[in-house]
Amino acid sequence: MKLKITFLIAFLFCVQLSIGQKAVDRVFYGRIFTDTIAAENVNVLNSRTGLTTASDSKGLFHIPAKTGDALVLSAVNLETRRKIIKDEDLNSNLIILKMASKVTELNEINVNENSQINAVNLGIMPAGQKKYTPAESKLYTAQSGILDPLLNKISGRTTMLKKEVQVERNEKLLLKLDGLYEDQFYIETLKIPQIYIKGFQYYIIEDPDFVRALEAKNKTLMLFYIKKLALNYSEIISNEN
Repeated sequence: MKLKITFLIAFLFCVQLSIGQKAVDRVFYGRIFTDTIAAENVNVLNSRTGLTTASDSKGLFHIPAKTGDALVLSAVNLETRRKIIKDEDLNSNLIILKMASKVTELNEINVNENSQINAVNLGIMPAGQKKYTPAESKLYTAQSGILDPLLNKISGRTTMLKKEVQVERNEKLLLKLDGLYEDQFYIETLKIPQIYIKGFQYYIIEDPDFVRALEAKNKTLMLFYIKKLALNYSEIISNEN
């Protein structure tokens, strides 16, 4: 009986230690390529922590992360890519990430005399039905049915899909935010150092009040909230340094 109790205590201790280790941030090492060329100055953001870094002339970078974190890779001339970190990624010496060059499409003018023809009018989609984004559609499917929701929850697929929906939402908000303010506004007015601008943008799109103002295109409220958030973010930077 004593042997069983000792074994149970040892087992629970190992489980707790294992869980505790997973919660600690480690360092993710990556190298970015476009085709066969190393990609320099690619911005890498950990969407959970808001920490950013950039790839060097050899495409190399490293950033604190843990399993399940989403890294967002972006550059002016490259298609934005996101990478969900797995256990094996953190145990590897180096992860190779490939990014695609942006393709500039010419504006196309369509003359459509049948503009009233759409999925609703054709009876394909009921009026008022919610339109899902690709990530939302995957999550909806994973949570539908009888057995699928339980199996997906146990396997962790539902959690991963929820993170993908969040990343997709953030990317859309960043597109709306892009171009609203010049870098000089962040640096001179908000006193945000240039290397922290991208991280600050991810920080403010997590604030519900600012997001509502952004969605409503209310520039007065946006300015009010962004100045308030800049003070908080500056304090975070100061504490980290």
